[in-house]
Amino acid sequence: MQLLKYLTVLILFNNVVFANMKTAYDFKFNSIDGGKIDLSQYIGKTLIITNVASKCGFTNQYEGLQKTWDEYKDKGVVVIGVSSDDFNQELNSKEEVKKFCEVNFGINFPMTDITKVKGSEAHPFYKWVLDTHGSKPKWNFYKILINKNGQVQETFSSFTKPDSEKFRKAIEKTL
Repeated sequence: MQLLKYLTVLILFNNVVFANMKTAYDFKFNSIDGGKIDLSQYIGKTLIITNVASKCGFTNQYEGLQKTWDEYKDKGVVVIGVSSDDFNQELNSKEEVKKFCEVNFGINFPMTDITKVKGSEAHPFYKWVLDTHGSKPKWNFYKILINKNGQVQETFSSFTKPDSEKFRKAIEKTL
């Protein structure tokens, strides 16, 4: 009888654990264009999710992110820019951010509304990355590479440029 109780508890525990396992595809962001960016629309694709800011010393990485998007979107890679003012370097509104990105860098990959990426008010996606991968943005242009299974493959600091060999090799590995 004890064995039966133990097995029942074990089965219930496993079901709860598996039910709570999330992937990146379980999250949604508010779009810079209004509406939502539902990551579930990208199931089976590689995601590059980067927190971005318009007045940062790394802002020129928008160029590399756009180049990455142009080169890899037909191979199943989606670049998403998560506009954030957590490091006090973003413009005041999503409209200003959108205009800045389009005019200065020709950005046409999906972008979010201004979003919290750190601390207790961080977007649930960033809390999930911290909980499952132990990493969080330390500055703007922190890149999170999500594999086709919706799991964090690797993260890259602001110093890793999107067109660097290291970053490109990591993307190729997920294809």
